[in-house]
Amino acid sequence: MRSDVVTKGTSRAPQRALFNALGFTKEEMERPLIGIVSSKNDIVPGHMNLDKIVEAVKIGVAMAGGTPIVFPAIAVCDGIAMGHQGMKYSLATRDLIADSTEAMAMAHAFDALVMVPNCDKNVPGLLMAAARVNVPTIFVSGGPMLAGKIDGCKTSFSSIAEAVGEFNVGKITEEKLEEFENKCCPTCGSCSGMYTANSMNCLTEVLGMGLGGNGTIPAVYSERIRLAKQAGMKIMELLGKNIRPRDIMTQGAFENALTMDMALGCSTNSMLHLPAIAHEVGIELNVDMANAISDKTPNLCHLAPAGHTYVEDLNEAGGVYAVMNEINKLNLLNTDLITCTGKTVAENIKGCVIKDTQVIRTITNPYSTTGGIAVLKGNLAPDSCVVKRSAVSTEMLKHEGPARVFDCEEDALSAINSDEITPGDVIVIRYEGPKGGPGMREMLNPTSAIMGRGLGNSVALITDGRFSGATRGAAIGHVSPEAAVGGNIALIHEGDIILIDINANSINFNVSDEELKIRKANWKPRKPSITTGYLARYAALVSSGNKGAILEIPRF
Repeated sequence: MRSDVVTKGTSRAPQRALFNALGFTKEEMERPLIGIVSSKNDIVPGHMNLDKIVEAVKIGVAMAGGTPIVFPAIAVCDGIAMGHQGMKYSLATRDLIADSTEAMAMAHAFDALVMVPNCDKNVPGLLMAAARVNVPTIFVSGGPMLAGKIDGCKTSFSSIAEAVGEFNVGKITEEKLEEFENKCCPTCGSCSGMYTANSMNCLTEVLGMGLGGNGTIPAVYSERIRLAKQAGMKIMELLGKNIRPRDIMTQGAFENALTMDMALGCSTNSMLHLPAIAHEVGIELNVDMANAISDKTPNLCHLAPAGHTYVEDLNEAGGVYAVMNEINKLNLLNTDLITCTGKTVAENIKGCVIKDTQVIRTITNPYSTTGGIAVLKGNLAPDSCVVKRSAVSTEMLKHEGPARVFDCEEDALSAINSDEITPGDVIVIRYEGPKGGPGMREMLNPTSAIMGRGLGNSVALITDGRFSGATRGAAIGHVSPEAAVGGNIALIHEGDIILIDINANSINFNVSDEELKIRKANWKPRKPSITTGYLARYAALVSSGNKGAILEIPRF
């Protein structure tokens, strides 16, 4: 066993002495040592229940003959971090999580790992760590929050974000805003729509790194506890068969993930995380691949914020496996791949049928014949930018309007709230990229303000930052190259006409090549707002030629 280097032989007596100090018995040291990475904390609603999940995993591991050993991973709540300096740190924590977990796993020679994440950066961060360490690994998340209910309608975190905008224009009273505040997030768990956390938990299932139901079983269901025990037992099987992350996370598995990303209508942040995870196993995903897959993959789900169904509804309708089985009728999936169940994709999804076609549409009646995410290119974004097409109204799929240019989120939000934005405008928020922010903040507050003011069908927003999975509307993010490295988004002037055609995958502004050259020559770099500490070091490692808005952001 891998752990023999810390438990076996006379030369390891000092290590065994330390295990004795921890209260381990000789019998426990003779069993495989299974590291359980717990993301539990008391500040993230999606993580407050992870102690229960971890205890269930420990029981499962022990039942199957392993010795469970828990160690922590940090987690940031993107919702709490939103709209202030804290959001600059959110994306950067993905790499901190990956690095620290790698360090713990390698330093202590665990034989296998069970990852227990739930929210936005923990899932991709721990998948990156799993790929690096490459010992048998399985994931079990904390599960999604139940939707709230107001006036007989289901609600979620995006509801309160947009309610603030409605309150600011007098559409709702302060009492109604408080009702949203008290009811939209009623339980523990990852926020209830197809936001980033639930997107990545569902895609973990698709990749083959989580058991069926990992992405959809609600956090408060006892079924989630049973799933955790099963994961604890299953890791011992994976160890016995020596099935490792790099055996599971293959080129075909990532193609499956991109395909299901389009079918489910996942968060645009998946376009940041999937390439970063793939990079750790030596696979490069590119934007052309994403669009090629989108072109042939129908969008079958419109979960919040794109529609009025939630992850709990997806669970009842058959879950991720049912969507996979339906999509596979078009022969779009690689089904002969091994997964953490010990079975192939084909074996996992066999017999998994749609139980509610209002939640999961069939391939003969999709929301659209193309995928839920589109990657756009043009002179505004020569490398790429990303939009959640499934959350854009039909009238905004093609839009032309004057640029309203802002150099930070706060200035744009102030203009929106001051009625300075009018129908037809295209808001441009720049210097919010990985290097320029630094940290690539999410722009949920501006997009929610747009929706709350009733401008969602007439105003677009473009940024080199990124968008929350809770964002809807013509919100186009991840513009690359970013403004901080002289990308063309930095050269847009107030009033320039911007032309967006999502179905044609194009985004341009009507400035000649000659004028662009003149503007480029006159452009001067801006100093980032944070120049010391971890975030500054992180930003410095985003190279000037980086495509960080769509590809992996370098780690150190």
